[in-house]
Formats: sequence, C-alpha cells, structure tokens
Amino acid sequence: MAQDLEQDWWLTNLLSNMLTFAVVIVPVGYLVNHLQANPHKMAGSGMMMSFVRFFVLGHPEDEGTPATPTRGGKKPDDAAEVEKGGTEKAPESLFIQGLKLGGCALGLQGSYLTWGVLQEQIMTQSYGAEKEMFTESQYLVFVNRVLAFATAIAITRLTEQPRHVAPLYKYSFTSLSNVMSSWFQYEALKYVSFPTQVLAKASKVIPVMLMGKVVQGKTYQSWEYGIAAGLSLGTAIFMFSKDPGSEQDHEKETTAAGMFLLVGYMAFDSFTSNYQSGLFKTFKMSKYQMMFGVNLFSCFFTLWSLLNRGKFFPALDFMMRHPDFFMHVVILSITSATGQLFIFHTIETYGPLVFTIIMTTRQVMSIFLSAVIFNHSFSSQGWLGVMIVASVLFLNVYWKHQEKKKNSGGK
Repeated sequence: MAQDLEQDWWLTNLLSNMLTFAVVIVPVGYLVNHLQANPHKMAGSGMMMSFVRFFVLGHPEDEGTPATPTRGGKKPDDAAEVEKGGTEKAPESLFIQGLKLGGCALGLQGSYLTWGVLQEQIMTQSYGAEKEMFTESQYLVFVNRVLAFATAIAITRLTEQPRHVAPLYKYSFTSLSNVMSSWFQYEALKYVSFPTQVLAKASKVIPVMLMGKVVQGKTYQSWEYGIAAGLSLGTAIFMFSKDPGSEQDHEKETTAAGMFLLVGYMAFDSFTSNYQSGLFKTFKMSKYQMMFGVNLFSCFFTLWSLLNRGKFFPALDFMMRHPDFFMHVVILSITSATGQLFIFHTIETYGPLVFTIIMTTRQVMSIFLSAVIFNHSFSSQGWLGVMIVASVLFLNVYWKHQEKKKNSGGK
C-alpha cells in the first residue's frame, strides 16, 4: 500500500486538481465581473443570450420577493384543501407519527452507515486477484454527484418549486468547496483510519464557528465554545493514542499528511454550509434547487478535472474490470443521494434537534461498525477519546434543546 501512495501522492493530486480548476475559474470569473459591470453587452434575444443573463444576473427583479410556484401556478396544498372543504387535515395518531419518525431515523442510519462502510472499503481494501488499490478520489466524487444531480432533476421536474431568482454562477462557489471537501475526505482515508476521520469530522464545529464568524459575522455563546473545546480534546486524545490493532491500522497511524487532509476537509465543508446558508437567506430557493445547482457545477468540475489529468478513463477501466468495485460505487452513490433526501425531510418535518440526535447516534455507531467489520482495535486512551467526543456531542444536543426552550419562553 505504501508503494501505491508513493505513486499517487496526495499533494501532487491536490495541486493538479487546483490547477485544472483555476484554468476554468479565473477566465470565467473575469468574464462574469466584466458582464456585471457592462450589462448592455448581454442585451439581445435568443437562447444563448438568455442563458448568459441567467448565468450572470439571474432574475434580480424578483430577488427578495415571496416565492411563487413555477409549475402551473398552483396554490399550496393546504390552501387548496381549505378552499375545497373548509377543513384542515386530521392530525395523525401518535403511533403513525412514531412510525414515520422511525422511518426517517432508519433511512438516515441505513444510508450513512452503509455509505461509511463502503467509503472505507473502497479506499482501504484491494480488488481482484492482483490486489489492486483504487486511488482516484475525484472519480468517486464525480459518480456521487452525477446521481445526486439526476435525483435533483427528477424532483424539481416532478414537484412544485418556487421561482428561481439566483444567478447560476453563485452555485459554483459552494460547489467547488463541496467537491474539495469530498476529495479531502476520501483522500484522508489513505493516511488515517475511518474511526479517526469520524471523530475529526465530529469536531468540525470549530471550523464551522470560525467560518460563521468570517462569512456571516455570527456570534456564539460561551457554552458553544466549551463544546468545541471538549470535541477538540476528545479528538486529540484519540488521534494521538497508540493503536494496538492490526498491521493495517499501524500503517495508518495519524500522520502530518492525514492531519492536513482532515483539516482541509473541515475547512472546505465549513465554508460550504455557511455559504449555502447565505444563499438560502438571500435568494429563497428550495433545497432541491440548491441540490440541482450545486451538483450541476460539481459534475462539471469533477469531470473537467478527471479528463484534464488523464484519470477518467483509467478509473472507468478499473470499475469495468472489477464488478464488486462497480457495485460498491453504485451503492455508495445511491446511499449518498438517499441520505441527502432523508436529511432534507427530517429537518423539515421534525426540526434540527431531532436530526442532530439521529446523526450524533450515527457517528458513534459508525465507529463501532467500522471496528467490527475492518478489525480496528483501540487502546484505552483511544476509547477515552471516543467516549469524550460521544459525551460532548450528546451534551451539545442537550444544551441546544435548553437554549430553544429558553428562547421560546420555556414552552
């Protein structure tokens, strides 16, 4: 495995990726700025000029106005129902509500636990009689984004959506950061174990808070800084513990490269969430329109990078030669897309608190599942780090609940 990593050094791949992205981003960024300063150059009719205006300007005359349907001008279901019968829909029984919540929890856990296992399988295990390792992280990002894009197309075409007003280029920023965070995440598994990555991801609240201050000017309370400090402590204890486990785990003791890749993942992922939050507030698009726009650019960025670096066809050939790898990638992409849909539905239906509890439980379960399937073992110091992180995560849920009760007058 060490030989594979030498032949596929992460820094070479990172610089190559950034260069191929810059070749497109720099000239297109200059062109967008030029057209925004000279809107008369976008005057004219025809499909091409309409697309250019939509890409650069969106629909500024509608910006900030209440969202209106784009398909058929239908009224919301609730209003239509009141008009028809003057009665609201009967409330569901507690049993039915429990079944639906259980379905959401099962969907989230099933999607992301499966996704985590396959992620570790693909990036750490060999395939075929010749024990070949798959090393092209960008290809995995590409396949995931293609399926997510197809899902977004289907949903936005089949369901009623608000009128889209955002300039299309706005999605490119969060798309690029999303692509890079995913690349860092896959690449890190070449240098650190999956449990280490999970705990590091749990502590991403720290860069999220930093990005929140920088991007949106947010302020945080003292208990939130305490949560961040507790997560940092637990993660550090785990990452620097001595692993008594398998030879594979010894090969993946935390290295400078692994640390850098995890920090890169957390930085880009934190920017993604904060920038998307800003887009939602400014342009009032739906979550599925966001999914469409981000994955549209993500498909382009990843395919452009793979083709320019000559990695697309070798990765495709690897997938065709190994049917088990093909199935792993397909299921990985499906669970990534279904996970996103369950996230949207759970937050919209039950709120962020219930979602946080489910996902916190999933993080803890994924560590144990990885340890069982891939034969990881932790020292007593490592287990201490896991328990600190798990405790702080549940404490974070409790404090958020208390804060919500306080803001709502204790109701």
